[in-house]
Amino acid sequence: MSGSRISVLHALTDSVSTVLMRGQLAYLKANGFDPVLLSSPGKELDRIGAQEGYPVIGVAMKREISPLSDLRSFFEIWRLLRRIKPVICNSGTPKAGLLVGLAAWITCMPCRIYTLRGLRLETAKGVKRIILTFAEKVSCFTAHRVVCVSASLRERAIALRLVSRTKTVLLGAGSSNGVDPSRFEPTPEKVASAAVLRQNLGIRPDQPVIGFAGRFTRDKGLPELVTAFEAIRKGLPQAALLLVGSYEEGDPVPNDIRNAIESEPGIHRVEFTPQIELYYLVMNVFVLPTHREGFPNTVLEAQAAGLPVVTTVATGAVDAIDDGVTGLLTPVGDAAKLAEAVRSLLLDPAKMQLMGRLGRDRVLREFRNEAVWAALASFYRTALQERGYALPDNSCVEARGCAQTP
Repeated sequence: MSGSRISVLHALTDSVSTVLMRGQLAYLKANGFDPVLLSSPGKELDRIGAQEGYPVIGVAMKREISPLSDLRSFFEIWRLLRRIKPVICNSGTPKAGLLVGLAAWITCMPCRIYTLRGLRLETAKGVKRIILTFAEKVSCFTAHRVVCVSASLRERAIALRLVSRTKTVLLGAGSSNGVDPSRFEPTPEKVASAAVLRQNLGIRPDQPVIGFAGRFTRDKGLPELVTAFEAIRKGLPQAALLLVGSYEEGDPVPNDIRNAIESEPGIHRVEFTPQIELYYLVMNVFVLPTHREGFPNTVLEAQAAGLPVVTTVATGAVDAIDDGVTGLLTPVGDAAKLAEAVRSLLLDPAKMQLMGRLGRDRVLREFRNEAVWAALASFYRTALQERGYALPDNSCVEARGCAQTP
């Protein structure tokens, strides 16, 4: 196969998640690989394929446990792999990791990668936790290498005996795709647009805005955030809370929290938007009181926009900021400590500004898209050599942020 391009299949469960890979497969295509993207059908899947110029394939996969549906999906994926025969198969997210990983193992795909983007089992209980743990073990077992998107996630997976340390890989400083700093840069034009947006949201110029973006679920910490905001408002009645995202039925927020979000005058909720960069510029501090992560993209985006961040010591989140420098870490599930940390920043604008600047500097230094993509391409070349394959034609890309193995 010397001199040939290498076919690589990337797989995710949900088409919505494909936006988290923006630019990645196009980069691989420009650097000697022939990428294909697989996920459940959806407009997001079709859009990214059309925009970036590579094939996409839709196979229905349910995010939640569904034995009959999962079996149908598995056989469809198995037939697909037998037909297209990718040299590299990289699956991520729990359901795709299980179904695609198992199908790739059964069909003896040459180079099998599982990208561990987080552990849903961390916040699951009972039978569901047992099933999720088994699924993660199978996904890790069927892979030649397991790419962990953060250092703490790697250690957590090893501690839970999901995977051996020798099989794990960390690309650079972490993150699954990095961030485009230019998209979130607070330019004068964007700041002006954000001022108009703030006015349209009914938020006065002098109001401090606490921001959140993501799934509206328990494990994202929405209950603690709303409780903390109510406490903050007692001392800072002018404070506003801006929530960007949508409710999810899996792990839903309690009804009283949902009612507060919809009825409290200081809370402003908007659905997810592709122009999220403007909403970050409406915020003064970004808060993610999460219970578990892989590596939170929203924290990188917020820092790229120059915001200080308050998050938790949860897996993945702990890697996303430099505690005391670019933001503050708080205990998981502690609304009082969360309120205290956010309040301390709102009362110290100079500290917020400094943390925001240092956070953007860290993103520029360690988490640019290109650094993560180059590390992935470098890892693929190493993995190909380990499996006895020649490198693709264009194998001279700069290998910054190389893969870290034990």
